[in-house]
Amino acid sequence: MEDNGRIYWYDVQGRKGWKARYVKEVDEKEATRRFWQEIYDEKGTLVEIHEKE
Repeated sequence: MEDNGRIYWYDVQGRKGWKARYVKEVDEKEATRRFWQEIYDEKGTLVEIHEKE
């Protein structure tokens, strides 16, 4: 990221081949800017995004 922030993610494999990816964007002081969940189907195609507050 151009402003010294970072993006972290954690993947969770589902039982039927789908995958959830939890993504957190932080600033240079590690304060959370944004948090969301991405859902991928068994082919690895992104099918949903859920913004968290």
